[in-house]
Amino acid sequence: MLFNSALFVFGFLPVFLAGFALAGRIAGARAALGVLLLASLVFYGWWKPVLLPLLAGSILGNYLVAGAMRRSRRKRGWLVGGLAANLLLLGWFKYAGLLAASGAALLGLPAPALCILLPLGISFFTFQQVMYLVDTARGEVPECGFLDYACFVAFFAHLIAGPIVRPGEIIPQFARHRGRVRQEDLACGIEIFLLGLGKKLVLADSLARFADPGFAAAAAGHSLSLIEAWVALLAYGAQIYFDFSGYSDMAIGLARMIGIGFPLNFRSPYQAGDISDFWRRWNITLSFFLRDYLYIPLGGNRRGEARRNLNLMITMLLGGLWHGAAWSFMLWGGLHGLYLVIHHQWRRFGTRLPRLVAQGLTLLAVLLAWVPFRAESLSACRIVLRGLVGAGGMLLPNQIIAAIPALGAIARPVAVLPWLGAARTMSVVQGSALIALAWGIMLGARDIHTLGGRGRGLALIAGFAFTAQALIFAPYARPFIYFQF
Repeated sequence: MLFNSALFVFGFLPVFLAGFALAGRIAGARAALGVLLLASLVFYGWWKPVLLPLLAGSILGNYLVAGAMRRSRRKRGWLVGGLAANLLLLGWFKYAGLLAASGAALLGLPAPALCILLPLGISFFTFQQVMYLVDTARGEVPECGFLDYACFVAFFAHLIAGPIVRPGEIIPQFARHRGRVRQEDLACGIEIFLLGLGKKLVLADSLARFADPGFAAAAAGHSLSLIEAWVALLAYGAQIYFDFSGYSDMAIGLARMIGIGFPLNFRSPYQAGDISDFWRRWNITLSFFLRDYLYIPLGGNRRGEARRNLNLMITMLLGGLWHGAAWSFMLWGGLHGLYLVIHHQWRRFGTRLPRLVAQGLTLLAVLLAWVPFRAESLSACRIVLRGLVGAGGMLLPNQIIAAIPALGAIARPVAVLPWLGAARTMSVVQGSALIALAWGIMLGARDIHTLGGRGRGLALIAGFAFTAQALIFAPYARPFIYFQF
């Protein structure tokens, strides 16, 4: 079930809110949380009910391990065992295919067909429980009842694609919840949810019609011209931001509707002045997780410069692999690790670039790294990169060359670009205007739900009609990009 589907917005969500409020009023807070847990299990099992025992078993198993850890003098043994079980489960479902295919390729054998079904959200609910085990071993999270813990892990607002919320911040909110839906929380939550829904339906899904054809052509082995490659990349850079930040806003809004506060996950990342600043603004909860549960335990920057650089590379390579079982994701993570190493080395010289130059270089580096993240293979990645530097030639629509004849000397005219043909209903002007609008918003404004009341109100009024129209009349709901992770 998708947040951006009519079934969720007009069916599941109102029924859940009514049931939660009614249970809290009649039977108290525990009953309301019981409704929340039941609704979350229904939400998760809607796609494949057969996966429900996996989620339930993971929740119960980790809760029992954490309890045993508290009672035992050998906390480290329980912690290592619990972490190993979680990582083995994640490794089997997510990475067994990649390892088997890579091993077969090295031996010159055909890749085996393992036919492993990847459970939705396994990366996210595994990380949630890894945090709980580690924080329990550190003594940083209070003991809680099973219902509070199960709601923390399974809450449908963040179960599939985050944000990755800290147990010490969220579990106490469930423990002290009074089972009531306050009018001000509901109103604020609906507002943030609708703004996120607008990001997804109005901007992200429209931008996908310009990003997908270019990357699909590269996946099929077709060369991309300079314009096609840059249009695909700029469209995707905007699409993934509005898609994932829209999802995060919707998750924050859903939690706020019942009085649960989720942390901010995006803070105008494309306005970052350097790559470290980018990771303080992009997918903030994942950045904190990688820092606190991987980079610092590896030694952080406490063991010298060379070890710090190695820790950065390991952290980002594993962060890339967490996103997907493909070498292209590791390349994306490796690029960001290299960027961070270069950034730290540059800071040693104490030289500061002008802010606009620094922002431009950071943005260019981030965009180039999106190529392997989005490309379906390393060969497709190479085709897109060749197009970006003009190795695939230059094409322009007839309308543009007719308006600016001088461009005919450097570009070959075509009736319509392949990516424009796939967009169908949009003209050259409309498509260019959409991409320009998206980048104007990202480079010139704060994330929308951090605006003041008047700014959010105007944005809500302006976007509500478009969002409602897209939601009601769209032939199908397009999945969120991060659902595949």
